[in-house]
Amino acid sequence: MLSTIAFDAADPALVEQFFRDLPTSIDHIMVTAGRPYYGRLIDLDSAHARRGLGEHVSPFIEVARNAADNAADKVKAGGTLIFMGGTGSRRPAIGVGIASTVAAAVPALTANLALELAPVRVNRIAAGFVDTQLSASLLGDELENGSQLRAKLPIRRAVQPADVAAGAVHIMTNTALTGATYDIDGGQQFVDA
Repeated sequence: MLSTIAFDAADPALVEQFFRDLPTSIDHIMVTAGRPYYGRLIDLDSAHARRGLGEHVSPFIEVARNAADNAADKVKAGGTLIFMGGTGSRRPAIGVGIASTVAAAVPALTANLALELAPVRVNRIAAGFVDTQLSASLLGDELENGSQLRAKLPIRRAVQPADVAAGAVHIMTNTALTGATYDIDGGQQFVDA
């Protein structure tokens, strides 16, 4: 049976409730929570900086912690946790310090959780520019740069949500994959953005 449930993954009580209310054990969980924070690090107040870091890392930890409740067998052995993130650490720049820090930290978190949660598999997808409404809302006036990026990408098109979904399905079905980050960026890391 295929089903989806959406909730605020930044709320630890809702994450716990999600796992508690599962009627049966599940095979796969994909966490896509969070939006990147942009702005110069020296201009962010401490609370905003902590929130930016915490809202991107804490949901992954909460999901992993609740999935690790082996007594309840909530995630089947060989099942998968997939954390969605970005490629922001590849090219640090002014204004992307929080996104860059999170993008650099989550691969290490993923690898550690793969060891701690085994035989549940833990992986990460790092997406570059994906042609979505979220990308359009984040880029705003910079959306033109997204059009220019499409022409520069080695795949000569924008990454689509279906590309990310295909990667996630591959990670879920290939049971030899764990502890790794998979780039789905159309080769964006190899070109000047």
